[in-house]
Amino acid sequence: MDLNTESVKKILTKYKFRDVAIEELQKVSRLHPDVKVKHGTYTFSDSSQKDLLKLIGNIPVRYQGRLYNLPILLWLVDSFPFTPPICFLRPTSSMVIREGKHVDSKGRIHLPGLHSWDHPKSSVNGLLAEMIAKFEEEPPLASKSSGHGENPNDLLAYVSNLTVNEGGQQSDQAVKVSVIGGGDLGVAAVLSIMAKCSVDKLVLIDVSEGSTKGGTTDLEIFSLPKVEVSKDLSASAGSKVVIVTANAWSDDQSYVSVVQTNVDMYRGMISRLAQLSPNGVLLVASQPVDIMTHVAWRQSHLLPSQVIGVGCNLDSKRLSQIINISLLANNTERQAWVIGELSENKVAMWGNVGPGTDQLQTLTPVSNSTKPLMDRALEMLKGRGQRSWSVGLSIADITHSITTDQKKIHSVTTLAEGWGGIGSKVFLSLPCLLGENGSTRLAGVALSSEDESTLRESVASQINLFMQLTL
Repeated sequence: MDLNTESVKKILTKYKFRDVAIEELQKVSRLHPDVKVKHGTYTFSDSSQKDLLKLIGNIPVRYQGRLYNLPILLWLVDSFPFTPPICFLRPTSSMVIREGKHVDSKGRIHLPGLHSWDHPKSSVNGLLAEMIAKFEEEPPLASKSSGHGENPNDLLAYVSNLTVNEGGQQSDQAVKVSVIGGGDLGVAAVLSIMAKCSVDKLVLIDVSEGSTKGGTTDLEIFSLPKVEVSKDLSASAGSKVVIVTANAWSDDQSYVSVVQTNVDMYRGMISRLAQLSPNGVLLVASQPVDIMTHVAWRQSHLLPSQVIGVGCNLDSKRLSQIINISLLANNTERQAWVIGELSENKVAMWGNVGPGTDQLQTLTPVSNSTKPLMDRALEMLKGRGQRSWSVGLSIADITHSITTDQKKIHSVTTLAEGWGGIGSKVFLSLPCLLGENGSTRLAGVALSSEDESTLRESVASQINLFMQLTL
């Protein structure tokens, strides 16, 4: 791997963590000497372009006793290695992509390691090892002569002359969104999505829930364009986003019993929803959102990146607005994030945003100098409730980022294992990059002892509750 060519050196000067990036590339070169570093122009889904480095090579995959070389392409964004690579297969014209759990129809690769990327624990070498292991279980390529991928034995050997849209541009598929739950929140979500998002079809599925007050009947009476009301889960088939707002509250006094009622309701529908939209994103708004997102992930068998909750997106938006409008007298705009569980035990941090971009570059804990400002903002935030219409607007905000593949940052409920030293499979709200394939967590940061203690308390509380539930 030659890092000394003028073109590569020129691109590297634009990388925010140049020295760390070079060190990571040198490690790749030692373990995978055939992988080459090149430069090129990456086209994002919004048609914006950026000159980036890319790794091109092939990985050895053994399947049924035979060894195959699978060509891959890894784009390295300018915050690499603290942001994961954007990974693609590179099929020849005679090969076809076998769309599956880890590869979409455009050849983009999705792995748990990309979702939970946390450098320096995460590395390109580790990612390639995971890629090899997953592709040995489920080969991602086959020849066109094998019936469009029906025979995984007929895999691809490396060919140097490739014609491929390396930018991974978005396809012109119809955008369908489904909302599960006919209560106040479900109706609020539908109206907010119709106002915020550009969708071709929006399905509201009126499942039985204790809080339903007839809103779906009104939607049927007034017949909104592009909105279909149904009671059949199969109407959600092929959705890009499936939003679950249903709550099956019972009259039990025990909190655990109330949550168990929701878990029981999920058991009857989540796996079915995942089967109907296997490539979609499952967005959970049922309460308690941290627990129910965890339940949905386990019951759906989808990738962690495909299952998220509304989490602290609303609180984060409100907190930033309070700081920038109510507290800061100058023109400096600050991005603030609320993380952890959706409760009064809020943990806040700063986001450093690069000029002229909505991409969050780094997370910064609250320092002694900024703590008074943040504490005052959090105190003002306590007075704002979570009403159906406000949560509905937050749902629409998240849905818009997914359906338009915006790669925008939101604080959403996601698998927190590995973030900031969390060793348990719990779901907490963390800043994530959202797009059409779901979520990618931002790298963890060192928190103050007080904030770390609050997060640990949330983790312990969630584990304790989860152990009392019957999945």
